[in-house]
Amino acid sequence: MIVLKFGGTSVANAENISKTIAIVANKSKEDKLAVVVSAFSGVTDLLILAGKTASAKDKAYKEIISDIDKKHKDAIDELIPLSEQSEIIEKINSDINLLKTLLDGCYLLGELSNRTADIVAGFGELLSSQIIAVALKQKVSNSTFKDSREVIKTNSNFGKASVDFAITNKLIADYFKKNDFQVVLFPGFIASSVDGNTTTLGRGGSDYTAAIIAAAVKSNVLEIWTDVNGMFTANPRVVKQAQPIETISYQEAMELSHFGAKVLYPPTIQPVLKDNIPIFIKNTFEPEVYGTLISNNPAATNNPIKGISHIDNIALLTLEGSGMVGVAGSSKRLFEVLSNESINVIFITQASSEHSICIGILSSDAERAKTAIDKAFELEIAQGKVDPCIIEKELCIVALVGESMKNHQGISGKMFSTLGKNNVNIRAIAQGASERNISVVINEKDVKKALNTLHERFFEDNTKQLNLFVMGIGNVGEKFIDQIAQQKKFLKENLKINLRVIALSNSRKMVFNEDGIDLKDWKTAVDNGEKANVESFIAKVKDLNLRNSIFVDITANYDIASIYSKFLSENIAVVTCNKIACSSEYDNYKNLKSLSRKYNAPFLFETNVGAGLPIIDTLKHLIASGDKVNKIQAVLSGSLNFIFNNFSDTYNFHDVVKEAGVQGFTEPDPKIDLSGVDVARKILILIRESGYQMDIEDIENNCFLPQECMDTTNNEDFFKSLTKHDAHFNKLLADAKSKDSRIKFVAKYDNGKASVGLQFIPKESPFYNLEGKDNIVEFYTDRYVDQPLIIKGAGAGAAVTASGIFADVIRIGNV
Repeated sequence: MIVLKFGGTSVANAENISKTIAIVANKSKEDKLAVVVSAFSGVTDLLILAGKTASAKDKAYKEIISDIDKKHKDAIDELIPLSEQSEIIEKINSDINLLKTLLDGCYLLGELSNRTADIVAGFGELLSSQIIAVALKQKVSNSTFKDSREVIKTNSNFGKASVDFAITNKLIADYFKKNDFQVVLFPGFIASSVDGNTTTLGRGGSDYTAAIIAAAVKSNVLEIWTDVNGMFTANPRVVKQAQPIETISYQEAMELSHFGAKVLYPPTIQPVLKDNIPIFIKNTFEPEVYGTLISNNPAATNNPIKGISHIDNIALLTLEGSGMVGVAGSSKRLFEVLSNESINVIFITQASSEHSICIGILSSDAERAKTAIDKAFELEIAQGKVDPCIIEKELCIVALVGESMKNHQGISGKMFSTLGKNNVNIRAIAQGASERNISVVINEKDVKKALNTLHERFFEDNTKQLNLFVMGIGNVGEKFIDQIAQQKKFLKENLKINLRVIALSNSRKMVFNEDGIDLKDWKTAVDNGEKANVESFIAKVKDLNLRNSIFVDITANYDIASIYSKFLSENIAVVTCNKIACSSEYDNYKNLKSLSRKYNAPFLFETNVGAGLPIIDTLKHLIASGDKVNKIQAVLSGSLNFIFNNFSDTYNFHDVVKEAGVQGFTEPDPKIDLSGVDVARKILILIRESGYQMDIEDIENNCFLPQECMDTTNNEDFFKSLTKHDAHFNKLLADAKSKDSRIKFVAKYDNGKASVGLQFIPKESPFYNLEGKDNIVEFYTDRYVDQPLIIKGAGAGAAVTASGIFADVIRIGNV
């Protein structure tokens, strides 16, 4: 014989019930079956709500009953021919009338006892099973309905009764010996006490009903039919990359179900474990899929972790005090108090000094538990030997589960370091001696990040998902997005980095997509997005709380540069080509670096100097290796180099500056480049990264622009002023030619002093042949004394700047 159980989604409506009946009919051709069904999806919740509503003296319970009645009558109309409906409608009417009578009594009394609550909650399975039994008979004539209350006997612990297996096993075995039906259909969840009162087996108890029957008849297999393809490595609704588990041990399945794997009710395994009856988890809507096999001998795998699970709505209770140290019986008293209150302890950890005991319980039980504990330890609290019980709420438990973990070193370390890197704070830790389970308590807001991070670490071939939030989608931003789209597949296959752009924003619009924006049509997505708002952008990034989040700033905006601290302090990495933050007040620069270290959030700004050239990265390696920078000489403005390389007798200064802007070499405000401010910021950043303290005001800026040009307030007036002072620029060119030199805008740092300004560069200088938009940097250090370390290459342009930003993102992925 085979026992099958179908959950609420499998019998949610007539269409799903038809699929369930088809599965049963097909299996009944080869085996005798016992079939257990749940209530129609959502009905048990409605029944519980109706009971609470009635006891609160709210007549709205009558509407709920009407909805329940209609739901079942609609199913009858769709499943059962009109000529066969009269008998089942009469039964349903009888049950609905009884339900009304019970709830009318609750309304009049203003009370809902546990005993009545069990009867009310059990109507869902009773109604559904009777309807499905009649519909099944249309397909399998040799089938019948059996009320589970007649064969499953319990104590009178209403709400979650304990089964009397001695009586139950005999009743079930005797029933099947006396009957030869091919299919017997039972309602799940409900049972009855020895004295005949309806009891229930706890939410999810239909699984338990099926297991009880399977154990009693020594079934060949117990099949649990649901709406997913078996047990998963994590909750697939939270972890999109979760994978089905093909085989798993009873113990592993119990651990996962205990820690929130809702596909299986935790007590289900216990009845079948003794007789080694395998359990199959199958999908009603994809019956051809293998599912998950739970047995004593699961297939061996290379991964010691079978799954990651979690329980929400946890409260942590801590009892501590010097009066507990060395005092026998403190733990006993604590757990006895909780037992007397029928409060289930989910998590336990105790300091080795016995100074404190920490337990995890459901948040709904927290206040009641605290009151009871404080009362039990009232004397010790009054004497100051024990502190009043402390409650922490809005927590959850995350557990790694695997039978083979005990044979692998370092699992705990990997778990904790993985969570730590994503700033998931661990409030408490528990690990059994069997090492089948490692559990941690974390903040509820971090659960999605934690589950995805751990799943990525243990199940996804070390593929790291990076979630990008990009602000600034002009020339450089567009190139950056194009590069991501082009390289996405390569990065995933070769570097195990999965890049997703979650948000894009310009000054007008912003768009978010938690599953990643389609880069083939990102411009349309932005155009159809919501109005851009910096504070709203920050709030959305924080609320999503995704693992490996990176804020990418591709603007030159002061306000955007001022929000980096808000991201870094939330463990969100920052990658930026915006020089304003790192060239701002020294204290702000140091604070950003400090936040980066404190919250383990990378802060990378390679493109602040030299666009895509590895200048800052090289400098960091020099300093990290113990070298000391003594002197820096550099041409750091690709735009100014382009301008002075192309400025000639036939190509005037105004036109060259215009062309530099068209090609994207200058800032949106070209005066920032030509005034020397941009170069001053760059040399300042190099000085700071070399380990020296300096502010922008300490740098001598020998500006070559006439004051009238500097005093303009918009680009139109600025360009007019360039034309007006054409003679000034022509004289600079003539002076350079007279000295057989070329004009370069040079940045210097030497002996604690820094300056930027025009220089006439002679032919023998390495700066002389610097063409186009190229940059060059010379580092003179303790190791590079006579011959400097030179870095040279393209230092401006949208494509190379975008590639530098991209490289910083990849650096984070490789950490």
